[in-house]
Amino acid sequence: MSFFSKRWSNFKWQYDLISNLSPKLESLGGIQNSDPSKIHLEDLGKESLLADCHCTPGTSENSSDYDDEIKDFDNLRRIKDDIPPAAWLIVLCELCERFTFYGVSGPFQNYIQFPPPKEKGDQPGALGQGQRVATALSCFFAFFCYITPILGAVIADKYIGKYRTILIFSCIYMTGLSILILTATPLAMAANASLPGLILAMIIIGFGTGGIKSNVSAMVAEQYPHKKPFVKTLETGEKVIIDPKLTVQSIFHWFYVAINIGALSPIITTNLEKYHSFWLAFLIPFLMFAFAISIFFSGRRKYIKKPPDGSIIFDAFRALKIAFFNGRNLDHASPSKMSPYQLHKYRVTWDDKFVGELRSVLQACSVFIFFPIFSVVCGQSHTNLISQGATMRTGFLPNDIMNNINPVTLIIFIPILDKWIYPAMRRNGIKLRPVTRVSIGFMFAASSMLYSAIIQWQIYNTGPCYENTRCIVDGKPVPNDISIWWQAPIYILIAISEAFTCITCIEYAFQKAPASMKSIATSSYLGMSGIGAALGLLVVPFSKDPYSIYIYIVLGNATFIAGFVLLYLFRDYDRKDNDIVQEPETKERESEE
Repeated sequence: MSFFSKRWSNFKWQYDLISNLSPKLESLGGIQNSDPSKIHLEDLGKESLLADCHCTPGTSENSSDYDDEIKDFDNLRRIKDDIPPAAWLIVLCELCERFTFYGVSGPFQNYIQFPPPKEKGDQPGALGQGQRVATALSCFFAFFCYITPILGAVIADKYIGKYRTILIFSCIYMTGLSILILTATPLAMAANASLPGLILAMIIIGFGTGGIKSNVSAMVAEQYPHKKPFVKTLETGEKVIIDPKLTVQSIFHWFYVAINIGALSPIITTNLEKYHSFWLAFLIPFLMFAFAISIFFSGRRKYIKKPPDGSIIFDAFRALKIAFFNGRNLDHASPSKMSPYQLHKYRVTWDDKFVGELRSVLQACSVFIFFPIFSVVCGQSHTNLISQGATMRTGFLPNDIMNNINPVTLIIFIPILDKWIYPAMRRNGIKLRPVTRVSIGFMFAASSMLYSAIIQWQIYNTGPCYENTRCIVDGKPVPNDISIWWQAPIYILIAISEAFTCITCIEYAFQKAPASMKSIATSSYLGMSGIGAALGLLVVPFSKDPYSIYIYIVLGNATFIAGFVLLYLFRDYDRKDNDIVQEPETKERESEE
């Protein structure tokens, strides 16, 4: 007997049960609909394939139609649904916010590392603190931006909801941007206020972006209301299955495309830093962020806003603490396993279902365990690789503009994945499961680092400075005689790795976590990125010549090993994902597709 035949038999048993119980339930006021064939099974606290179905199982005609639909379900083509307008509005806001974030952070390495240029068009700089200080501060900023989302998640889930949290933290963000602009002016630099002003701005911006980051990705996915597949008839007469998983995957793909369109802002800001000033380079992102806030606020009546239902993060930490000190077994955190004294001692406010969902989200988030290594690799494109570019011939280009090859590649590659590669693989029966996609991303990331090592070796073996990069010739620091365009494959490989790994991790965190645990899943993903930024501080002592080459060799090999270990440890997750059969909503929709 097939899965759906069993469900049909189970439904007929439930129907008989409801037929007998409905008069009693109606008398108790539990169900207002006295027709048992139209009772929603959710009214009884049951999940059912026929929750929205108003068919009458007692008639052979309807029963036969339903059986035919169920029989065809496995054979129907699965496609994604249209993305709701509210989701597109949030995607646009994310584009503007990322324009701001990357626009101000893009010039940071040069701003901190190099002194002010003697002539316009020379190597841009301001604070003259050196490569190691610049790398350390950039890693600190990234780390802080990834740990503050926990605070944003708690405030949104427990107190004011995602929409209001994003608005409030946007105002904090604007304050940090204002400080950054003011302390980058010539007057502030003359007063030696630029370095403390930068650190203060980094902290405030970190709070602002953290409150937004922890909520915006979940909020954009929440704009799609359907949780189960449903059958839809196209204009051609073909019946297809609208798969919410594919729809959410598409939403996150376009969300990530928007991020990377916004990430092109350093094309503007790095040229402004080179040919005008840093304060103007920081002013442009400030204006864009003001525009983003106005767009987000304008859609306030269109959004699906889930009200705060209490933050579960603190309860989760308390449950984990109980499990840790009781044999490291999460079962011991279940209220049913505790005595009245323990319930009072631990101030237990959760139930056994909560513990089960916590176990599910921990299992889902365990896939992120190697993500810090990947994050360190991606972080090099904002720190040491920019410094590497400063030791190469740049021509009229800023040395930190090469990083924009990354978002350009993603803008091109992500739609290709979403519209052609993944659908073509599905049509040919090839299902590229999440863990496999993440592992592929690790392989590309490792390749980027090993290629970086080759480029660094070439720099050290090229004159006029060789290992003593940016040596003084005729009173001016000069680069080695190797073109900065040799860096292009590095950013292309990192971009492809992000397309496979980052998008999959965001999607996996949202889809695999129970509804009540999505904030924990998102915070865990971002927290792993924060750990990666902290690990980036370990390479700071080697961020100087002639040791930079060892950074890339070690990171490349470590990422290769991590990718293979990840695939080996979690290969069963892909198999389980392959075995999952989602149940459809049985109501059909006529399409104007």
